[in-house]
Amino acid sequence: MISNSFTFALGPKFLDCPDDIEGSDPKDPMNDAEDAEDLEDQQEEAVHANEETSLLLPQRAARNATSYQYGVIARCQTAFASLPTFVQQTLSFLSMFINPPFIGTCIGALIGLVPALHTLFFSDQQHGGYLNAWLTAALKNVGDLFAALQVIVVGIKLSSSLLKWKKGEASGSMPWGPWATVTAVRFVLWPAISIPLIYAFATKTSWLDDEPILWFAMMLMPVGPPALSITAMADVSGADEKQKLSIAKFLTVSYTVSPLICFSVVGALKASQAAAS
Repeated sequence: MISNSFTFALGPKFLDCPDDIEGSDPKDPMNDAEDAEDLEDQQEEAVHANEETSLLLPQRAARNATSYQYGVIARCQTAFASLPTFVQQTLSFLSMFINPPFIGTCIGALIGLVPALHTLFFSDQQHGGYLNAWLTAALKNVGDLFAALQVIVVGIKLSSSLLKWKKGEASGSMPWGPWATVTAVRFVLWPAISIPLIYAFATKTSWLDDEPILWFAMMLMPVGPPALSITAMADVSGADEKQKLSIAKFLTVSYTVSPLICFSVVGALKASQAAAS
């Protein structure tokens, strides 16, 4: 969860295009005027009926709720702009970590550490687990589907990229330089570091338990292709379509060469056997 929190916090910064990163001076009053104008345009667009308009609330109630929401956002932006620069930078850095994995971790820790909530969510219904049968089970099913859904999303993006490429449209570029670097690090550099290091810990120190399976798992822990959660990070960070298509190509080629992990698996197995003997 710590890894995912850092991924979703710092990853979007690497997905931003240079124009978005450079930006203009935040103290320029013209920027404040443009931000206010953009906020008014978004508010006006949100008030109009669309596919997300509630069918249960009356139109006046929906309009008032939308106006109140954007009014709160405008006041928060005004208060943030009045803060000192170093406070703004600190808050901006900390706000990056308020992401779905971090929020999920906090909720999970709260439910797991509070006995009453733990009973309510995880115990049998006869013992007070009134949310276990429907809410906990449903969330568990959604979590189990996450990895499979990421594969489907990557496949859809790749298919869309190939169709656009056949039509002569922009289909995202394949960054071969970064791909070669990531592949070399994940399949060559990290195994060359982790296998001898864990072997030394297992044979020269008493830091690790006398368990060859543990040594084998730790040797292979940093090895393998990039995680499919990069696609979820791109969706959460609001990356454009070209970036998503490029990420799909990158992951597809990375998993195509994933059989290279066999050399690391054999090396870790031999090292674990040698350390156990």
